[in-house]
Amino acid sequence: MAETKYIFVTGGVTSSLGKGIIAASLAKLLQSRGYKTTIQKLDPYINVDPGTLNPYEHGECYVTDDGAETDLDLGHYERFLNVRTSQANNVTTGRIYQSVIEKERRGEFLGKTVQVVPHITNEIKERVQLLGKSGEYDIVITEIGGTVGDIESLPYIEAVRQLLWELGDNNAIVIHLTLVPYLSAAGELKTKPTQHSVKTLMESGIKADILVCRTEHKISDEIKDKLALFCNVKREAVIQSIDASTIYDVPILMQQEGLDTVTLRKLALPDSTSPDLTRWNQFLERHKNPKNEVTVGLVGKYVELQDSYKSILESFIHAGAQNEVKVNVRSIHSEYITAQNYESKLKGLDGILVAPGFGERGIEGKIIAVNYARVNNIPFLGICLGMQMAVIEYARNVLNLKDASSTEMDSGTTDPVINLMEEQKSVTDKGGTMRLGAWDCELKDGSLVQQVYNGAKQISERHRHRYEFNNSYKKQLEEAGLLATGINSKTNLVEIVELKDHPWFIGVQYHPEYKSTVANPHPLFVGFVKAALAHKKAQTNASMA
Repeated sequence: MAETKYIFVTGGVTSSLGKGIIAASLAKLLQSRGYKTTIQKLDPYINVDPGTLNPYEHGECYVTDDGAETDLDLGHYERFLNVRTSQANNVTTGRIYQSVIEKERRGEFLGKTVQVVPHITNEIKERVQLLGKSGEYDIVITEIGGTVGDIESLPYIEAVRQLLWELGDNNAIVIHLTLVPYLSAAGELKTKPTQHSVKTLMESGIKADILVCRTEHKISDEIKDKLALFCNVKREAVIQSIDASTIYDVPILMQQEGLDTVTLRKLALPDSTSPDLTRWNQFLERHKNPKNEVTVGLVGKYVELQDSYKSILESFIHAGAQNEVKVNVRSIHSEYITAQNYESKLKGLDGILVAPGFGERGIEGKIIAVNYARVNNIPFLGICLGMQMAVIEYARNVLNLKDASSTEMDSGTTDPVINLMEEQKSVTDKGGTMRLGAWDCELKDGSLVQQVYNGAKQISERHRHRYEFNNSYKKQLEEAGLLATGINSKTNLVEIVELKDHPWFIGVQYHPEYKSTVANPHPLFVGFVKAALAHKKAQTNASMA
């Protein structure tokens, strides 16, 4: 097999320019030309993984099949490429240092002084090449988090410099993503920030091969010529990345700008085939031309920051396109739902999704939202904590166990319908100690959820939680109509609950949103959106009758 080629994506001027989307879009174009492509993210923060970070800090924590708690950009990679990522696709400074310190403690450095160069940089280089050396990929795209010039990014930039030198010409290139701001007072786009950013990169010994310029206004040929000249890149390697109406337009825009062509040329790879984006374009066509629309309530406690529920919002886009429905998501902060105002907050919704989360803040609001969906026959989807709230709500209001709760929120509850697994009771560390990654689940014959999964008998879904459905209450709940219709046969843990006498009411202990992609929208979201549309039509017909 030919040697794996490497592409490094760096960012300058400001953070949040969308390196992940550019990396995913380029990967999509290369993949659609037949190249086996993967993406990894190097994060410069010292947390070992994002698992212990508050979603307000860094957006959601994305979980892979092998149980890695990773950066939300890995979600974009999977959604665009429809290829599973793993532990090897996300590396943080914390993990790098942890690994080097463990080697030093074991005496692996033979008494040498352990330093950033070469020990930390060697560890980074090793991690970068893990995927390339697996023999599974033609091209590995590595996104370097942060902004060029940041103190914490320096070891990564140095490792990239060394790799470019070691791998040799045409085997590795650098794409630098930068901002070309528009000054409204002057009425023009300014190239100076980009020039400074490229200069900062060159001070570290790295020359950008391709410039991707984020902009709100079209970049003229004159400005492209100026950028090429002063940033020392070829004219065709100055790529405009203008704001798009949806992130899913970006691969098409990058293709029009020739990003894939210039990349292949610089890597000395054949570019005779053109990208086959038929399915991608069909998805975009359905996404942009919906025949109906629905409004669903997303009830959570991190709703102020869109990135906190990134995968859920994207899953609605995939499921909406599949159903040719525009899904309007109304974010509702669970902390502000009370017994007095819930009707005004929740009325007019075609479906209610109660989101995952940790801790006790806002849970009573979630329980009220579940009750509203159950009593009013509104389609309901509860994810992880949302499923647990559905169990608590049912236990309190139907079984009349008024003290029913989860030991996560109330350690002294007399009816712990949600409880810690035995093996979790001694755990004191917070990071990476939950039930994580892909677990199998057997679906009950004839259940609604089996219908949603197109008749499947067994499914595999990703988890990220510590507390579980308490089997001591299973018989009681089932007799009262809340059925356990998905079970993990190894642990006998309940994964799915659904209501017998309700149009569409499902709670799942896992995170279906992690597996939804453009090519494979998740069946639970597809089913939920479909049920929301049916509910809306029924309401409209009833009001007209």
